[in-house]
Amino acid sequence: MRTTLTLDDDLAMILKHEAETSGRPFRDVVNEALRRGLGGVSDRPAVDIPQPVPMGPPLMDLTNALSLADELDDGKRSDREADHR
Repeated sequence: MRTTLTLDDDLAMILKHEAETSGRPFRDVVNEALRRGLGGVSDRPAVDIPQPVPMGPPLMDLTNALSLADELDDGKRSDREADHR
């Protein structure tokens, strides 16, 4: 039976990853996941999803990054205007 489903982005990503790594069609992966979720038995283990890890404190202060970018941009404009004179 054909039907249209709207999947959350994270779930679609997991299903697509499983289909790509297993070499199986997306529809087979979706059907298997639905069967498992509804209490059916599956012969394939669940996909391990990488978890985020802390990266520690920032190495530089970016508090004024936008104002620094503006100043640098203004400097380039001044240089261009001086070249045209």
